[in-house]
Amino acid sequence: MEYLIYIVLVIIGVGVGMMLDRSALKKDLEKQRQESEEKSAFIIKEAKLMAENSEREAETKKNEKMLEAKEKFLKLRSEFDIEMNQKKQIFANNENKLKQLQQNVNKQQEQIKKREEEIDKIKESLLDQAELITKKKEEAEKMRLSQVANLEKIANLTADEARKQLIEALREEAQVKANAVAKELLETAKLNATKQAKKIVIETIQRTASEHTIENCVSVFNIENDEIKGKIIGREGRNIRALEAATGVEIIVDDTPEAIIISGFDPVRREIARLSLQKLVSDGRIHPARIEEIVQKTTKAMEEEIIEIGERTAIDLGIHGLHPELIRMVGRMRYRSSYGQNLLQHSREVAKLCATMAAELGLNVKLAKRAGLLHDIGKVWHEEPDLPHAILGMQLAQKYKENHEVCNAIGAHHDEIEMTSTISPLIQACDAISGSRPGARREMMESYIKRLKELEELAISFDGVNKCYAIQAGRELRVIVDADQVSDERAGTISFDIANKIEKDMQYPGQIKVTVIREMRAVNYAK
Repeated sequence: MEYLIYIVLVIIGVGVGMMLDRSALKKDLEKQRQESEEKSAFIIKEAKLMAENSEREAETKKNEKMLEAKEKFLKLRSEFDIEMNQKKQIFANNENKLKQLQQNVNKQQEQIKKREEEIDKIKESLLDQAELITKKKEEAEKMRLSQVANLEKIANLTADEARKQLIEALREEAQVKANAVAKELLETAKLNATKQAKKIVIETIQRTASEHTIENCVSVFNIENDEIKGKIIGREGRNIRALEAATGVEIIVDDTPEAIIISGFDPVRREIARLSLQKLVSDGRIHPARIEEIVQKTTKAMEEEIIEIGERTAIDLGIHGLHPELIRMVGRMRYRSSYGQNLLQHSREVAKLCATMAAELGLNVKLAKRAGLLHDIGKVWHEEPDLPHAILGMQLAQKYKENHEVCNAIGAHHDEIEMTSTISPLIQACDAISGSRPGARREMMESYIKRLKELEELAISFDGVNKCYAIQAGRELRVIVDADQVSDERAGTISFDIANKIEKDMQYPGQIKVTVIREMRAVNYAK
């Protein structure tokens, strides 16, 4: 029984507790609802305030935009008014100009009408005069015919017969006088021809000033101090040997202060050696490999300089349209001499002399100048065949499409062929003038250089010889042989054979030292 009461009490307690919990829950829910309503009212209030503020701002911006639009409208209106006023002013000015032009046109039309009236009056007057002149001509013709008829009756000859007799008489008289005048002119021309030719030649020579011969076989390379001489010689002379082998000249290092002498008969070799020395000394790195590299670069630069010299010469003389190979040959003339006279200077001189004479004689100055410059190109052809240089030069000019008069002048300036051009005698005369003036040439130089070239050609004809250079004014011949083809014993034999052949085939003063150089090189590359 007690147990049941306990259970009933527990159930009642649970029910009471649940009722209390529900009431508390209701209170919480009510409180939350009130808070939510308050928050909602606050948010709605804030939203209304924000909406009112945005409306006020929008209204303010609207008013500002309206003011800006009004100001811009007023500004544009004022600018439009100004522009319209300007256009109106321009229109008014143009209208005034048109009125003035119209007035001028009207005045000109009135003047033209007056002139036309005057011309019509003059035309009528001229027609009247023409009729009068025609009538007078008819009367004069009638009078002439009557006079001719009277004369024919008196002379018993017709007008044609009298005219023929008069013409024959005048012809005979004119023929006699013409023969006398022609004979007199011919005699005068014979007397004055030689004098006039001498005058032209003398004036041409006087107007051309040229240098005396200055070519030699030695160049001097100046250095800052004598310490550089040791670097150029190198250890055991290897640097100077490499330089001589690469350039083909003799480098003379003696007691001359601050100077090194470069000896060789070929001006191109001497110039390459001088420029190579200059680059090596300025660079400071002097050894055989560097020497060979510098000499190769200098040789290439020398070829470019030769072309530049040819182009500059053609421009200076006003000669255009030369073939590039002819320009190269003209540049090579700078490093070639003829009897001690520089070939380029000689050719320039001949060109100027020819131009002066052609102008005096009324011939083509441009062709004469062109032929004068090119007349000795056969001397610088690298293959050097057996043909005379005049014939070779003519063939080269024909090959490179030069004018036929220029080609004939080149080929005939030493009488190898017949002269067919009017400028050919000029080239021959000017060539003689340039070469025969005092101090122009040294007769021994040509034969001297020819002997040096013959020395080199004789040595190069032997098997195994790569290069050969005549140095010390032809007193020594250095021969470089291929180490793969020629042994040390064979090198001695080649030296002996070359010396014997020189003794048999050549004439020379003193003695010639033959030096055969056999250099063995081993070259590899690390990669």
